[in-house]
Amino acid sequence: MLLDITYFLRRINTLERAYSLLQEVDADTIEYDMYRSACIKEFEIILEQGGKLLRKVLKPYFHSDKVADKLYFKDIFRQAVLRDLISEDACERWLIYRDSRNNTAHDYGVNFAEEILTILPQFITDAKDLATLIQNSNAH
Repeated sequence: MLLDITYFLRRINTLERAYSLLQEVDADTIEYDMYRSACIKEFEIILEQGGKLLRKVLKPYFHSDKVADKLYFKDIFRQAVLRDLISEDACERWLIYRDSRNNTAHDYGVNFAEEILTILPQFITDAKDLATLIQNSNAH
């Protein structure tokens, strides 16, 4: 099954651009708030979409689609490691990304946003790597 990742790639590009623009403005400006908000929104979308797309990549490894559909976020990435689709380090980072969102989601204030901003450079790299993995799975 071919997976359309156009939306996923667009979200990654949007995040990368918003993060780049965020680095260029002063923290006390409205532009900073706008770019920071865009970064957080894109981070959350990519996180969710990444898990959903990786689940679809994993479906051929299971005896039925229903089994794959029942996998939780953490299990999706752990299964990807077991099948040598991603590294253990990448898996751990994705789980940390998810935990950092879940642990601070009740806050949704400056602390939450600033914590997420510290992990964005690596997150962007990991999201691009995941997009490449999905594209490569389309080739097979």
